[in-house]
Amino acid sequence: MGQDNKKLPVYLVLGLVVLGLWYVVYKQLLPLSHFLAYRFFGLEQGSHLGAAVQFFVYDTPKVMMLLLLIVFVVGVLRSFFTPERTRKILAGRRESVGNVMGALLGIVTPFCSCSAVPLFIGFVQAGVPLGVTLSFLIAAPMVNEIALVLLYGLLGWKIATLYLLTGLSVAIIAGMVIGKLKLESSIEDWVREMRDGASSKDEVVLSLTDRLLQGRQAVREIVGRVWIYVVAGIGVGAAIHGYVPENFMASLMGKDAWWSVPVAVLVGIPMYSNAAGIVPVVEALLGKGAALGTVLAFMMSVIALSLPEMVILRKVLKPKLIAVFVGVVGCGILFTGFLFNLVI
Repeated sequence: MGQDNKKLPVYLVLGLVVLGLWYVVYKQLLPLSHFLAYRFFGLEQGSHLGAAVQFFVYDTPKVMMLLLLIVFVVGVLRSFFTPERTRKILAGRRESVGNVMGALLGIVTPFCSCSAVPLFIGFVQAGVPLGVTLSFLIAAPMVNEIALVLLYGLLGWKIATLYLLTGLSVAIIAGMVIGKLKLESSIEDWVREMRDGASSKDEVVLSLTDRLLQGRQAVREIVGRVWIYVVAGIGVGAAIHGYVPENFMASLMGKDAWWSVPVAVLVGIPMYSNAAGIVPVVEALLGKGAALGTVLAFMMSVIALSLPEMVILRKVLKPKLIAVFVGVVGCGILFTGFLFNLVI
């Protein structure tokens, strides 16, 4: 620890230098995208192809730079919130308080689809109530740091804040409703019969260097896993931005089309993407006249109710509980979409 204290000023100086360079490059992305699209490639400004290419060469480095920065920072912060520590915090909490804590911890706890089953089993073994566990499992993929930072970087703090508040509300209320239904019998028998025989492990005290290395490892793992979805999402967004006529989406996904919210949810469920891939599509849809509530409902359904996620959870949940889970969360998403379309 003494060595780390000596290195702290060096780390701070290096961090400030890197952050300064990051900011300078980030501010030059827009003029650079115009140069590349309209001068280097020689595309006509205002043409469909020109607009699509400019969107793509601007958003790709922009989203990747945001991802690199936030994933590193959150990777360091997450070294303080391991799944084991989260499980200990939630164990024994009563439903209402536990639902709020579970949803909030879902934002900062490492999570991916592959970890849903072991996390669920660990929570059940630790005596975490079913509703609290599901509040966590809803919030973790839906209201994560990637979604929030990309929404902030591409669409501004107001939409990012709205998404945070509504996503947490859906996770908390859905978990509370499912908890009140007393569906513990719909957990697969082999999970309920398990007993937590493992001895609790002592918390490993990490040094500052260890935490920075965890941040670097998070960048390698997360960015390495999602970059293809980022590029694909930006490609779809670029096509929408360049070729879909202005306000065309208003007739399909606008406020006046009452059916647009349920259709957006139904379309989103079978899709498989993550926040990094879906946010550029959201940006393009909003730019073409789609209503905010409809687009947020679409995004939430893609992230929180994806078919692959349900297939994974089927290992530990019986069909009845999965159906209730989809129904309750789906109703929360529908309510969110209709509410935003009504008031905004």
